[in-house]
Parts: sequence; structure tokens; C-alpha cells
Amino acid sequence: MKRRLLLSTFGCLVFLNLLLGVRFYTAHAADGDDDSGYAQISVFAKAVQLLRQDYVDGNKTSYHDLIYAAMKGMLASLDPHSQFMEPNDFKDMQDDTRSRFNGLGIEVAVKGGLLTVITPMEDTPAAKAGILSGDQILRINGNSTEKMELQDAVNFLRGTSGQKVTLTILRPSTKEIKDFALERTEIRVQSVKGTRILDADLSGPFKIGYVRLIQFNEPTAEELAKALDDLQKRGMQALVLDLRNNPGGLLNVAVDVCAQFLPPNTKVVSTQGRVASQQHDYSTSGATKERPRFPLAVLVNEGSASGSEIVAGALKDLRRAILVGETTFGKGSVQNVVQLPDGSALRFTTAKYYTPSKQVIHGNGVAPNIRVPMSVEQERALFAMRNAENMKPEEEKSLIKTRDPQLLRAIDALKGVMVYAQESSPKIDSVKK
Repeated sequence: MKRRLLLSTFGCLVFLNLLLGVRFYTAHAADGDDDSGYAQISVFAKAVQLLRQDYVDGNKTSYHDLIYAAMKGMLASLDPHSQFMEPNDFKDMQDDTRSRFNGLGIEVAVKGGLLTVITPMEDTPAAKAGILSGDQILRINGNSTEKMELQDAVNFLRGTSGQKVTLTILRPSTKEIKDFALERTEIRVQSVKGTRILDADLSGPFKIGYVRLIQFNEPTAEELAKALDDLQKRGMQALVLDLRNNPGGLLNVAVDVCAQFLPPNTKVVSTQGRVASQQHDYSTSGATKERPRFPLAVLVNEGSASGSEIVAGALKDLRRAILVGETTFGKGSVQNVVQLPDGSALRFTTAKYYTPSKQVIHGNGVAPNIRVPMSVEQERALFAMRNAENMKPEEEKSLIKTRDPQLLRAIDALKGVMVYAQESSPKIDSVKK
């Protein structure tokens, strides 16, 4: 009701101000201590009127341009994850959740005031060029990103397929600055990849499954369920779930992914915000098929963000999985997206995520149980392996042994759990008495 009243008041003020020339700029409205909606909107209406009336370039003072610019600035002033989306931007976001868009294949965020790569998506121009998680984008087509809004950066990265984009990248680990010339293409994200039983040379006498989640979009949970069904039919005894460089996605999908490994009606994440409506617990569905409680290791790194952190945090807190790798990105805030009447939308932060043990994800990330760092050279080799075409099994196995210490450590951890379980199980006395 308050929102409707405020919007109604705003509409009346602008209407009267523009058509009747009423002056709202009274001494009371100018009082800096008056934070009422009526007083502050009157100041805004006066500013719009003055710009329309006297700004030197009349082509820049349409109501559409001024109001859109004001909303962009308003949302950008709140936090790096809140933004105003024009109709085309909102459509692009919807396409993203459906796993299809045109661009370079880079997930970005503002971290420490710098435009930072969360992760390059597999099989995309960014990944094939060698861009890595944590790289900082200094310039896009020569334009500095220092004061660039996140949505403007995304608009530069996405666009018509076939167009070239040059990124100037700073790699903090090596202090190297390098230009990458990339070409936009249609990005089709397959959210579940690499499903297989690991080679016996790696897993020993045990059948250890492996599956990698690229991001959390609409079909992810269903695709994961099918992958796990297939691995179980092939005799899987334990599983490595690879969430490295997974930038997240939809909250409900992250919860559904947790449901593949946890009992029904298990709380996996909660949100806490300023208002009561943002205090919410999210639990696994009571209708999800329960699976055997096989040993589980989850791989995470700095490129694991948002939905990945929800899954990793829940499985760690509930002692369902061993986390192996590096501390995750630390993007644990909730954004609501509300479409406006003209097709534009507001995306704004309303709450923060908390793991089952009430640990704050945002700004902290989720720490692994077993920390295994990787060098830049090893990360490059891992990306090369994931983006290579027609790689032979022997070549892949060799790369894992020499360049993927995180996966090797996860396999060792699972083997240790299974050996211990075998030795701890009660012996059957076969002597007849």
C-alpha cells in the first residue's frame, strides 16, 4: 500500500510540475533532514524539470533517458549486485537462465571495486583463449572499466554473434597484463558434463563416479538426476561432484541439486533480510527420489559462486560431503527481480544466504575441508583439457595425474573413506555352531 501511495504521489507531482508549473522547491522540501517520500520526490521532479528546460543538448533530455539514467544510478549506488535492467537486458537475463545467449562466455562481478572474472564458461571463446577465474578486466574495447557499471560491462561482453571484442586483462597471480581478442558467438550451456566412472588407474579397486556441473539453470537438476541414475547402473560406489568455476544460477535449482544427496525435507540454506518476508528456510523436496548414501567429495575453487556455494556449504555443514580445493568466491546475497510495466526490471539485493550452521557466505566464501591450491599453469592445463576436442582417454588421464591435484586428492579421500568402511564393517562368522 505504501509503495502504491508513493508511486501515485510521484505521478501526481510530476504531472502537476510539468503541466501547471507548480514549484515544489519549498524551504521545507529543501530541508536535508526531511526524508519523506513527498519532499524528496519533489526535489527529483524539480531536477528533471531543470534538465529538460535548460540542458544544452536537448537530445539527451527525454523523460525516458533521464528516468532510466536515474534508476541506473540509484540501483548502482546500493551494491555491486543490484542493477536496473532495460527491456533488452532483462530479456538477456531470462535467456541466460534458459542456457542460451550470445557473448564471450564470461561470468563477471565487481569485487573490491574491480570488474572480476568469476569464471569463463567451458567451450566458449573466453575459456578457449585462456582467461581464468580471478582475472581482472581493465578495459573492454579500450574503454576503462574503472567506473563502469556492471550492466554496462555485460552489455559490452554480450551482443551480436560474430563481432570481435578486445579485453585487457590483469592476472593478479602473475601481475601480467595482456590483451585478448575474442569473437562473440552463441553460447549454449550444457549444465551437466563429464559424467563417467573414473579410470581404475586413478580409483584403484573402487568404482568412483565423476560429474561436473557447469552452472545452475532450469534443466540442471533433471540432467544431474539422469547422470546419477546412469552412474548407479554402472555400479558407482562413490562420487566426485565438480563445482569448480561454476558461477551459480537459480536458487531453487541449487536446492534441487542438494536433494539428490540429502534426505527429503532437509534444510539446506536460509535467507535473512531486513523485512520478515525475506526470512526464509529452503529445504529439499519431499518428493525427490532418495539415493544410497555413497561417499561424496565436492571440488570447489575461487570460481565457485552463488548456487555452487549454497550446495557446497550445505553438504559440508550437514557432513554429507568432503570439500576439496580452495575457498569459494563469496557471492552469497539474494537478488529479487521485479519487472516494471515497460518491460524493464529492477534487480536488487533483499537478503543474504546462510548455510545450515548459520555461516554467512557473502564476502567469506565456503572453505574446503581439504585445501589443495592449484598453480596458474595447472589451471591453464585444466581449462585446455576441458575445452579440447577429441582428447584420448590416455591423454586425459595423464593430464589429471600431472595437472589436477584437487581431483587426485578428492579421489584419495574417497578411497580412504571406503577402505575404512570396509575394515570397520562387522566380520561374518561363517563357522557353524
